[in-house]
Amino acid sequence: MDSALEASAEGMRALWISLVGLGITTVVQAFVVAYSGSVALLGDTLHNAADALTAVPLAIAFLVGRRPPTRRYTYGYGRAEDLAGIVIVLTIAASSVAAGYAAVQRLAEPQPVRHLAAVAVAALVGFAGNELVARYRIRVGRRIGSAALVADGLHARTDGFTSLAVLLGVGGVALGLPWADPVVGLLITLAILLVLRQAAREVWRRLMDAVDPALVDTMEEVLAGTPGVLAIGEARLRWVGHSLRAECAIVVDSRATVVQAHRIAVDAEHNLLHALPRLAGAVVHPDPQSDDDTDHHAVLATHR
Repeated sequence: MDSALEASAEGMRALWISLVGLGITTVVQAFVVAYSGSVALLGDTLHNAADALTAVPLAIAFLVGRRPPTRRYTYGYGRAEDLAGIVIVLTIAASSVAAGYAAVQRLAEPQPVRHLAAVAVAALVGFAGNELVARYRIRVGRRIGSAALVADGLHARTDGFTSLAVLLGVGGVALGLPWADPVVGLLITLAILLVLRQAAREVWRRLMDAVDPALVDTMEEVLAGTPGVLAIGEARLRWVGHSLRAECAIVVDSRATVVQAHRIAVDAEHNLLHALPRLAGAVVHPDPQSDDDTDHHAVLATHR
């Protein structure tokens, strides 16, 4: 999620409409799979189904994440999105296992693929559905300035080419190569595994409180440029849902009064909120300057 998509009713509507489109595409393909026996088309159907089903945990997490903090959950419910990420990873993993198992089983026990024309049409439906969704998401994303929606559209476009791979299996079977269909099914399984790897990596990073190092660099530059900040101590960022939280320590003149030190901390927090768009809050702790200039906990403010 990004701020433009979150704040725009048009963006959320585009997300849901495109997911309904993927759902319809999946249902059409599933009917063809049922009476054709194509495992390549099965793999593509499971891929599209996983993409569509991921909207459910995300929607639940987004609604839960809007709940205000309580005395038990003092940071709010933003972590619900990380739990949704785990559900999404498990969903993709299940689809890859099902597609891979079906392809391997078909290689071990070959069976004829029926209604090749219908399978080819279903593959084209999968491509058309993903391409239409891709164009819609990209167009709306660019109009409202949502990088997340544009990226989702580009992902859907890639999935469309996966659907076209089913046509290779159809062509192979038509030429008398019955193994072509399960081999394409294995290739689609590999594509799903690549998506799984990327999703699992992102979810792992979020669970481990990873952030883009460039955000930390920006944070340190902003703190160093704040008048009154002599050095920077610990600087930490973490995601809570789709908002950032910051905790940092700054070094101020030991001769400064409590009020002056507080004012410097407030200015630093204000500058951070302007420099980091997704930052929801920052805790800035001012420490008095130490007589030991070699204090290894401080990073000299070079951008003052």
